[in-house]
Amino acid sequence: MATSSMAIQIADAVVEALNGATLSQPVTAARYYLPEFDLKEMKDLHVSVVPAELDEEIADRARDRAEYKIHVAVQKRVAKQDPPGLDTEAIDGLMQLVQEIDDLFRHKPLADFEQALWTKTENKPIYDPKHLQENQQFTSLLAFTFRVIR
Repeated sequence: MATSSMAIQIADAVVEALNGATLSQPVTAARYYLPEFDLKEMKDLHVSVVPAELDEEIADRARDRAEYKIHVAVQKRVAKQDPPGLDTEAIDGLMQLVQEIDDLFRHKPLADFEQALWTKTENKPIYDPKHLQENQQFTSLLAFTFRVIR
């Protein structure tokens, strides 16, 4: 079996961290290349990890600085409620989960890949209003940047 690329090793370490964490909702994260699901499947929480980008530059005469961007998507369909609208309590819980996932990696190396150090999180927008409006689906995308000096 071939050795995994560094991007895959980091993404797998993110999956392991998520699956080993104690969060407000049970999470079973998985690594994907194309995390595409049918709307029917979205009644269950999906936490998808995708290796997304690599940016490298020289660090010194002998080493490079590599920054790996790993996307973590949190997705779940939410119920409608009366009066007309969406289940605000369920959405609040998903927003809390997104914050907890962000906090899990902040200012720490990855436990299963300690040379990868978190440097940045992007979460723009915090959730996708179009997905909520059209599909009743909460979708939030966290883009984590991990730095490796090699």
